[in-house]
Amino acid sequence: MAAEPQPKALTRKPLLLNKVEGSQDVVNMAAIVPKEDGVISVSEDRTVRVWLKRDSGQYWPSIYHAMPSPCSCMSFNPETRRLSIGLDNGTISEFILSEDYNKMTLVKSYQGKNYIMMVLFVLEMEWLLSTGQDKHFTWHCSESGQRLGGYRTSAGACGLQFDVETRHVFVGDHSGQVTILKLEQESCSLVTTFKGHTGGVTALCWDPIQRVLFSGSSDHSIIMWDIGGRKGTAIELQGHNDKVQSLSYAHHTRQLISCGADGGIVVWNMDVERQETPEWLDSDSCQKCDQPFFWNFKQMWDSKKIGLRQHHCRKCGKAVCGKCSSKRSSIPLMGFEFEVRVCDSCHESITDEERAPTATFHDSKHNIVHVHFDATRGWLLTSGTDKVIKVGKRRLLS
Repeated sequence: MAAEPQPKALTRKPLLLNKVEGSQDVVNMAAIVPKEDGVISVSEDRTVRVWLKRDSGQYWPSIYHAMPSPCSCMSFNPETRRLSIGLDNGTISEFILSEDYNKMTLVKSYQGKNYIMMVLFVLEMEWLLSTGQDKHFTWHCSESGQRLGGYRTSAGACGLQFDVETRHVFVGDHSGQVTILKLEQESCSLVTTFKGHTGGVTALCWDPIQRVLFSGSSDHSIIMWDIGGRKGTAIELQGHNDKVQSLSYAHHTRQLISCGADGGIVVWNMDVERQETPEWLDSDSCQKCDQPFFWNFKQMWDSKKIGLRQHHCRKCGKAVCGKCSSKRSSIPLMGFEFEVRVCDSCHESITDEERAPTATFHDSKHNIVHVHFDATRGWLLTSGTDKVIKVGKRRLLS
C-alpha cells in the first residue's frame, strides 16, 4: 500500500561536522571508527581508505589500499579491528587494522562466484556471512576459512542481519521478500518468509532488544516486523519520496534512522504505540455511497449510472469512490507522515493529537547510499553517489 506523498517542510537542520572528500567514485559503504576520530570507507574506485582527522580539522587518508575489483560492501568489528570487504568479482578479503589505524594486513580471502552485495562478521560465532548477486546466501568459518553452508534465495539479496541469541539470519532480496533462516554449525533450515513490499528489499536493520526487524525497499516504504512481541505484526512507515537506501537504529533512544535516494534522512520515534495499516477491502461498489465502480457493468446497467474509479481509505481500508474520499490527512501512528487519502468519515474522526508527527525530516543534500550511526558520540555518517562522506552531530537526533 504505497503512500501518496505530498511536499513536507523539513523540521530540523542537521549540524554538519565535516565532509570527507577524495574518493574517485561512489562510496558504497563507510563507518565511523569507535573511540577514534576516523572513518573507514570502501568505494567503486577499488580503494579502501581509513581517514583520520588531522590537526587542521580535516580528514586525510592514513591508509589507502587498492583492491583488484570495485568494493561493494564491508563489515568492521572494532574489538578485533577486523575489516571484511566484499568485491564485485565475488571475493571477500579480510584484513586486520593496526592499533593506530595506519596499517592493514591481509589475513584471509574467500572466493565466491559473483558480485558480493552484503557481508557481515559475527564475532560471537566466528562466522562470516555474505550474500551475492548469484542469489546465494553463504556463511564461512572466519578462523579456518571453510565454507559452512549456503542457501539459494529467490533473487539477488542486499539486506543481511543476524541475531546471535537465536542464530537466525534475515536475508532481504530484490523480489521484495525477507527470508528467515536458522543457522547451525554446518546446516541451515528455512523458518519463514515475509512478503509485504511491492519493490525489492534494499536494506535491513535488526533490534535484538525489542526483537523487531525493519526492512527498507525500492517501493519507498519501510516495514517494521514485530517478531518477538506480537508475532506477525507488520507496521508500515511512509516518509520517503524515493528508494530507501539504508537503515540504522539507535537502541538507547529507540529511534530508527532511514536514508533514501531522495537525499532525505528520516528519524522515526519508535517509542510510540503504532497501529497496523488495514488490508484493502474488495468491493464492486463504493462501501460508503454504494455507487458502482467502472467494472461493475450489471449495477451500472440496473441503476443507469456511470461507473466510478475505485480508491481506498488508508485508515479503514474500505473501497470508496473519489467523492466519498475527497479529504487527505497524515496518520503518523499508522506510519503515514505524508498526507494520504482517507474517506470523509475517517477524516472527521482523526484528531489533531493523532496528526502529531512521529518523525523528523532532514535534507542531506546528497543521494545517500549508506548510513552509519555511532551511538556513543551521537554521530551520523552518510555516504553518497556524489563521492562524499558526511559526518553529522547528535543534534540531528535531539
